[in-house]
Amino acid sequence: MKLATKYIHAGTEPDPSTGAIMTPIYQTSTYVQEAPGVNKGYEYARSQNPTRKALEDAYAQIENGKFGLAFSSGVAATDAVIKLLEPGDEVIAANDMYGGTYRLFTKVFEKFGIRFRYVDTTNPENISAVISSQTKLIWIETPTNPLMNITDIKAVAAIANNAGALLCVDNTFASPYLQNPLDLGADIVMHSATKYLGGHSDVIQGCLVMNDATLREKLYFIQKSCGAVPGPMDCFLVLRGIKTLHVRMQRHCENGEKMAAFLRNHPKVSQVYWCGFTDHPGYAVASKQMRGFGGMMSFTLKDDSVENARRVLSSTKVFALAESLGGVESLINHPASMTHASIPREERIKNGLSDSLIRLSVGIEDIDDLIADINAAIG
Repeated sequence: MKLATKYIHAGTEPDPSTGAIMTPIYQTSTYVQEAPGVNKGYEYARSQNPTRKALEDAYAQIENGKFGLAFSSGVAATDAVIKLLEPGDEVIAANDMYGGTYRLFTKVFEKFGIRFRYVDTTNPENISAVISSQTKLIWIETPTNPLMNITDIKAVAAIANNAGALLCVDNTFASPYLQNPLDLGADIVMHSATKYLGGHSDVIQGCLVMNDATLREKLYFIQKSCGAVPGPMDCFLVLRGIKTLHVRMQRHCENGEKMAAFLRNHPKVSQVYWCGFTDHPGYAVASKQMRGFGGMMSFTLKDDSVENARRVLSSTKVFALAESLGGVESLINHPASMTHASIPREERIKNGLSDSLIRLSVGIEDIDDLIADINAAIG
């Protein structure tokens, strides 16, 4: 089945009682049982909900996986993966990642005896150099947030497999339209479905997708026991968002390519981070494992002062200054003070994330308006 057809029909069947083409919103907390332990497959809404079940099936289908699990946020999904581990276990993680993930790792899980090693995963040999018998999980983003670095998923999957460790890929920036990590050997795919999967900046949600049934049961137990589940209305919104993922991502990619080219040619722009440039260090790998390069990018100005960056960030009219990404509307962001503020400055600087870096989530508006807006803001 081709991608567009898959996304429109993923997880949804006409309602058997009414013929409704959209999955109903089952706004219920519990289900009547015929007798103790005799039910129609649903007992309590924290454990199961028909709207959530439809979405979880859709998540699996669009990521070419067997099992999907929905969570109340992307961070909640990440939290569930780390809860597979035990004190003394070790995680190798990318040194360029979403600040909320770093915060969860360092501020919540380190105190429970889980160790985290941060390396530049764009070179898989850096992972091989530090992996040990205690390594139980490798966590990567590709492309990374916000520097758009690329990691070879297949190469890292081989390293993880040889070491008996799990590989989890945060696929939020690419979306399933551009990249499918399970096909490349990953064990778990994580999404902040708040972003491209929902697509309309109106829902908070996360998901995990996997192929291994035992792994699914472990993660389902955590989902059910810890209770970080989304409500049925949120599930309905993401189901609806997935139906237009392909047409939105096509426009994100088209607009992203034009915006990246404009910024690179702008006399006041110093550097543009976008993995679709042929001279990007990860271009060859990205071309191999992705179907396009998306609408996420970051840039710095030749006048590299924080004051000048803040002036640009506060001057746009079409781009909204806001957290998040992946919606139909374009957003502009200052990682150092917003999405990545929880990472210590010295760590950010060491990894290449400067105080003046500006991140763009290029939406699906008319590209001429978007370019004119950024041009006017840069001045």
